[in-house]
Amino acid sequence: MRFPLSLTTDMAGYMIKKKIKRERRFPLVLMLEPLHACNLTCTGCGRIREYESTIKEKLTVEECLDSVDAAGAPIVSICGGEPLIYPQIGELVRGVLKKRKHIYLCTNGMFIKKKLHQFKPTSRFFFNVHLDGLEKTHDKAVERDGVFKEAVEGIKAAKAAGFMVCTNTTVFQDTDMAEVDALYAYLSQLGVDGFMLSPAYGYAAVCSTNPDAAEIFLTRDQIKQKFNEAAGLFKKYAMNTSPVYLEFLQGKRDLTCAAWASPTRNVKGWKGPCYLITDEHHPSFGDLMENTDWSSYGYGKDPRCEHCMMHSGYEVAAALGVNSRLGDSLKMLRWQLT
Repeated sequence: MRFPLSLTTDMAGYMIKKKIKRERRFPLVLMLEPLHACNLTCTGCGRIREYESTIKEKLTVEECLDSVDAAGAPIVSICGGEPLIYPQIGELVRGVLKKRKHIYLCTNGMFIKKKLHQFKPTSRFFFNVHLDGLEKTHDKAVERDGVFKEAVEGIKAAKAAGFMVCTNTTVFQDTDMAEVDALYAYLSQLGVDGFMLSPAYGYAAVCSTNPDAAEIFLTRDQIKQKFNEAAGLFKKYAMNTSPVYLEFLQGKRDLTCAAWASPTRNVKGWKGPCYLITDEHHPSFGDLMENTDWSSYGYGKDPRCEHCMMHSGYEVAAALGVNSRLGDSLKMLRWQLT
């Protein structure tokens, strides 16, 4: 199976209960950012720039766990910043797991070996390591030599200790899809459990502070071109990106953004309306969901959404069956079982 059985059954059961109750909007994934501090200054990262004034602030473990309860989503993506430099990361992970949630810990991989003793392998926990290419390309993207090697050593250590590991690769304008193929072949030999491939999005915080960086991001047409170039990878490797979402990225179908299904909680509150756009930080999850004019956002509605095809808005839409077609359920089932 592509994902642990517990994740599949928990997600399915959760969505069925929500639909029986006829709830229109509910989260699938909580994007939990306990801090925004990071040991790297990646060229395309908006967090370290958008939250420069609060870069030293952290959520408490209690605030994090209260946010997990408030959202109620079955999956918690612990991100940042670099979550492995969060002082109580082991305590936080254990607390989330006690709530029977599934965790994707998104990391640059440099501290996995150092912090590995704080975690125990379980089917509810993944290390999600960000790698944007092979050594030369990745180290250039993160603006530091040696990062790729350290991340790979972290992956090897995690796999040797029995952990599940997946990777996330961001596609930029100059990304060579043949290099992504070579990267996935190499990581497959290391036992990596799955791969996510995502297009790069133009954070306002990045473009406003570094105009040259704006050139690395993709338009919708460029995204479609890149992902059509990569079509061969999708059958070749264990992709964690769903076939419906991939069809959307290739321009073969439409999806309506469901940004509300991946709410973001950080040191300033509940980020609204979505992971990329910050119009307001809400004091509570309920305030975010109830007092956001969701109909005002999305492709064709807000110019800031013009080129966005982000997984936190559209992958969750695919999972929820938004704009579904006949045969999608069978397609998603086959994908999960392979």
